[in-house]
Amino acid sequence: MTLLLIVEDNDMNADMLTRRLRRKGYEIALACDGGEAVTMAQECRPALILMDLSLPVIDGYEATRRIKESGGCDAPIIALTAHALAEDRDKALAAGCDDYETKPVNFPRLLEKIERFLATGY
Repeated sequence: MTLLLIVEDNDMNADMLTRRLRRKGYEIALACDGGEAVTMAQECRPALILMDLSLPVIDGYEATRRIKESGGCDAPIIALTAHALAEDRDKALAAGCDDYETKPVNFPRLLEKIERFLATGY
């Protein structure tokens, strides 16, 4: 099974994504804050990371930077956020996210992005 790391501090959002992605055949690891995300990315070596940007401890922007700079995990990172302005997208991409998706999540579109990243080998 392909391992995805979901970084989400909202229990309802985490549960919804976890259940739907497991039904599609993915194995899920879950981090609840940015610090935990950095550690888990290094230890679990997920194939892809779904990163909320508004997180406790370390926000998603900084967690993304640390994951990318560490070199220990080269998984693509898709930002997930309720902030839907163009400058929010630009900020996420500048932090190192490889793509961007707004909340509430359009699951078919998100799944298409996940599958595209995984199929291309990033």
